[in-house]
Amino acid sequence: MRSTTFQPVSFSLFDYRTYLFSFVFIIGNLVLPQICHLIPDGGKMLLPIYFFTLIASYKFGLRIGLLTAILSPLCNCLLFGMPSLIVLPILLIKSSLLAVIAAKIAQYSNKVSFIHLAVTIVAYQLVGGIAEYFITGSLQSAIQDFTIGFPGMLIQILGGWFILKKLAKYEC
Repeated sequence: MRSTTFQPVSFSLFDYRTYLFSFVFIIGNLVLPQICHLIPDGGKMLLPIYFFTLIASYKFGLRIGLLTAILSPLCNCLLFGMPSLIVLPILLIKSSLLAVIAAKIAQYSNKVSFIHLAVTIVAYQLVGGIAEYFITGSLQSAIQDFTIGFPGMLIQILGGWFILKKLAKYEC
């Protein structure tokens, strides 16, 4: 499949749209994990907490991406107890890595394609997995997103591509 020309959008921290779009993506990252947790091990398998962070960062840049990446896991932890406090730092690291990597790839490529999204997903998972290994000392935990979470990574790539391709038509 071909790549689509894509123009990422970036709002300043003083623009109300930064907080409006962040709020919308955070709500998505609150609702989607609740739905996925209805499936046994749905969170570990589908990695829903990262989905809207990917969309936010790729389309709307680093500011909205980081707000979504940091506030989504914190709100989920406070409201629903998931992620647990034990894994919260790892989710914050991975989510923040995703925001930075997605925003930079979108900014430099001005394209959305399966390859761009796959590189984004693999990059944040690799670096995040290394961080997780150093934090936990567990190789099994560090590679869990590549083993159990592989369907979620595919959903991020395919679903992210579909949504971002649709968003490419709109300028905010």
